[in-house]
Amino acid sequence: MGKIRVLDEHIANQIAAGEVVERPASVVKELVENAIDAGSTRIDVAVEEGGLDSIRVTDNGSGIDPDDCETAFYRHATSKIAEGRDLFQIISLGFRGEALPSIAAVSKVRVVTSNEQDGRGRKIEIEGGNLRVNEETAAPKGTDFLVRELFYNTPARLKYMKTIQTELGHISDYMYRLALSRPDIAFTLRHNGNTLLQTLGNGDALQVIAAIYGTQSAKAMMKIEAENMDYTLQGYISRPDFTRANRNGMSLIVNGRYIRNYGLMQAVLKGYHTLLPINRYPLVVLQLSMHPSLIDVNVHPSKLEVRFSKEPELFSFIEEAVRNVLRQEILIPRPAKQTIGKSDNAFIQEQLNFPAPSYGAPARGERAEIPQDGLGGKPPGESSGREFRRETAPRPDSLQESVTGSSGDYKEWTAQQPQMRETAAAAAYPSKPSYEDRAADRRSANVPAVTKEWMAAASGPAPDIPPFPQLTYIGQHHGTYIIAQNETGLYLIDQHAAHERINYEYYYEQFGKPADASQELLLPITLEFTPSETEKVKERLHWFEKAGVYMEFFGGNTFLVRSHPFWFPKGDEKALIEEMAEWVLNERHIDIAKLREASSIMCSCKASIKANQKLTEQEAMTLIRRLAECRQPYTCPHGRPIVVSFSPYDLEKMFKRVM
Repeated sequence: MGKIRVLDEHIANQIAAGEVVERPASVVKELVENAIDAGSTRIDVAVEEGGLDSIRVTDNGSGIDPDDCETAFYRHATSKIAEGRDLFQIISLGFRGEALPSIAAVSKVRVVTSNEQDGRGRKIEIEGGNLRVNEETAAPKGTDFLVRELFYNTPARLKYMKTIQTELGHISDYMYRLALSRPDIAFTLRHNGNTLLQTLGNGDALQVIAAIYGTQSAKAMMKIEAENMDYTLQGYISRPDFTRANRNGMSLIVNGRYIRNYGLMQAVLKGYHTLLPINRYPLVVLQLSMHPSLIDVNVHPSKLEVRFSKEPELFSFIEEAVRNVLRQEILIPRPAKQTIGKSDNAFIQEQLNFPAPSYGAPARGERAEIPQDGLGGKPPGESSGREFRRETAPRPDSLQESVTGSSGDYKEWTAQQPQMRETAAAAAYPSKPSYEDRAADRRSANVPAVTKEWMAAASGPAPDIPPFPQLTYIGQHHGTYIIAQNETGLYLIDQHAAHERINYEYYYEQFGKPADASQELLLPITLEFTPSETEKVKERLHWFEKAGVYMEFFGGNTFLVRSHPFWFPKGDEKALIEEMAEWVLNERHIDIAKLREASSIMCSCKASIKANQKLTEQEAMTLIRRLAECRQPYTCPHGRPIVVSFSPYDLEKMFKRVM
């Protein structure tokens, strides 16, 4: 007699419940998604004791036909698909037919449903997978689903449930995602009689964000919209200074379904790139629509994981859409509701409207370094005064010339400007034949230059980019912050972060052509590594060459650096190459864009002025001018803000001039 037997239907449902019903939040997810598929405009969820005692989901959807009530609890019974090809065009949230039998197998279920408006309905009661009641009853149109004593007949599963607050946290989190995915549905979530979530269902996603994350979060959001032949994207992303400590605030919704996808999250973060501080994440709600044939949702029973058929194209689309939104904003944070005697770290962004300057983008490529004898002021022949205006601030070949050049030198430099700018623009944007074609779009010069993709995007059509504020220098605070002002308020500029951004953009451009600047050393630099590191370095010497560093194995654990780019920060060459080596050794997957960026950040940090360093007025003004000429002047390469502002109203509130 054979040993293989077909499992009893009841046992099979209990096994399936282990995949579909992981915890109370799984029950909420399946029942609410069914309610959404039923066309509901209002869905109420009430749970007791974290959902372990009871879960009740009530909707005003189409209900279940009386003849289908019992059939709905059979395994793999579904109205969503009829044949195999339907799996490739799934537009509903549920389709497997496993949710209801799995839930009923490990709990006590009561369902009251009606698909008519005459008040007649059907009541079904099931305990542990066994049908107890199937009868007519009075019921409004819609479905009322009650699940009690979850896992009462599987004590091993119940044993591994977490605390009530933990289980409630999972339920709340998923309800938040569902509410964000369908702002046109009014959701209510109650726990032990207390309302945790209530949305209006008026289709306003920003109101849903405010209901979930608070009004300050909603104020920090920026609208995002993009479309191409395959995808349509809309939603909201937070300003870079409004971040969270984890990725939980990132909600990705594809064809109305909340999903978890690491690649999509990374695409969003790449769109922010150096605008985000280290280990901080934005608040994001993205609604992505595509043809069902481009996505496979039949990957996992929970349907949270999906596969995309054109992943590289999708990720590039998301990254570019996020980047374009950020390029159009003046990303200067200011304190929100700050009062004396209270510590409030919340910030919101202020939309500032400044007149566009009347000159084209400055030439780029010269080293952004502060000379010891002065960082520079107005060019000779320029009118006196301490006010910096971008349209009247010509840029000399070096900071030194801005202080010491003669009026004749200035005239000669001015005459050379059209050719210099055209040459610099052609180098930065090789795909564009003429600098003049981009002059209008590049006036604010704050397009980020952080990866190859960013540079490539800059060569295409660019949206109107707001200019950096015109500022008047006031002074310096604690040798660290430059104080400036204009008609809109007071500004504080972190001098180290500002110089770091200036240097970063310079070094990033230089690392694009490191071999052209490599110089032989009279005395080679000696580096030593551990035996295990030595083998790795020997295998990865070609990556150093891509950065212009030519190094050879000398024997034992020693390497000799024979040449490196001449523009490496003076005095820090060895320390910089050691940091590059550490980065190359620790990276699993190296590409030239990552190496170029990491090296640029290392150089910029070492070459920048530090805190507690006094600057003259000319030095500070030149630093502001150089910052204004950057493609992205609002954050340092590590994502820290460079400039913060205080409006007159902020100051009046702090001094109690307004109440």
